[in-house]
Amino acid sequence: MAEIWTVWDAELAYTPTSLTQSGGEHPEQRSSHDGAEPIWGVSRVRPDGGVYMHIFPHSTMEWRAAEYAIDPEDLDTLLDVILHEPWIPDPQDSLSLTNPAAVAVLQDTHGLPTCWTPDVPDAERLAAHLARIESVKTHRVCMQPEQRQMRQDALLYVGSNRVAPPDPLEPIKELTRLDPLRIKARSLAVAWYRTSLQQPMRPTFEEKPAATFVGQTLEGAR
Repeated sequence: MAEIWTVWDAELAYTPTSLTQSGGEHPEQRSSHDGAEPIWGVSRVRPDGGVYMHIFPHSTMEWRAAEYAIDPEDLDTLLDVILHEPWIPDPQDSLSLTNPAAVAVLQDTHGLPTCWTPDVPDAERLAAHLARIESVKTHRVCMQPEQRQMRQDALLYVGSNRVAPPDPLEPIKELTRLDPLRIKARSLAVAWYRTSLQQPMRPTFEEKPAATFVGQTLEGAR
């Protein structure tokens, strides 16, 4: 039986930026700045009352969409995957065998293809990963939204004037519109790594190393 962890809130933050690290007092002197990449924090409470924040880069959603061909507009699936992935046991970790719940997940998912298994259709790769997530939710941990009134009472307790949304993950879902170009670039990276694991590869327009322009390479070979 899986532990039920309740989800209370989601909050946007950002990574460090050169705007404040150097020259912050004269930002107009810089033509551009790096950093300030979006990151998300999801507040969760364990059955014993322990409070934990799951922090992940916004780009994690782009990567999962690229790795498993998840519809970028299907934020429910992307977030379900991201929030439960930490409990997928590593089959190479001998300590996993000391945890009966982890053993149950390993038994359920033994032999399923991974993100890096070659020559597997996207639909089959996605189905395998969703099977891992469902096994985690059955045997280890299952995330469920806390009751709205409980979340509203908590906001009032800390002096916040925010209104608790019906879905505690609404802040992520309302703000997120994944960029298809960024997903495409990550898909190129995934395809190259997955294919090059098998054998040395000649770069193509669809499978190539980072910062490689095949058209330039072909032009130089003339």
